Amino acid sequence: MSSKAGVRAEQTHATGQAAAAGEAPRRVFAAAQRPVPDGAPEPLPEPARAALRLEAVMGALSDPLRMHIVRTLLLESEAFDHTCGWFGLDRPKSSLTHHFRALRDAGLIRQRQYGLERRSHVRVDDLEARFPGLLALVADWRE
Repeated sequence: MSSKAGVRAEQTHATGQAAAAGEAPRRVFAAAQRPVPDGAPEPLPEPARAALRLEAVMGALSDPLRMHIVRTLLLESEAFDHTCGWFGLDRPKSSLTHHFRALRDAGLIRQRQYGLERRSHVRVDDLEARFPGLLALVADWRE
């Protein structure tokens, strides 16, 4: 089974359980199911969950490349977190640094410094708590 098919099967199963319980369906992302590895460095500075602002999040997502980054992390994540090289984006390093920082400053991603590289993952739990359904919209977005 492909990783995308596995994510969709998990989402369908979770949605069916919520509907049976009379709750609003909540999409489950594979990226949210990976625990922080032992020995992982502390996250770089980011806004606290309560400080996440919808206008900052939407502003960060207004750029198609940043939307693509978040969507890719949600749907195709293969590990706990990923370097910017994993995305295969043909952009200068300075441009990618800017885009990843905009996502981190808005609170969409969490980054950790591993030696000379930064690895990122989506803050699924924080974003779902503050803005329920937003990540489902991002996941359903078509380029």
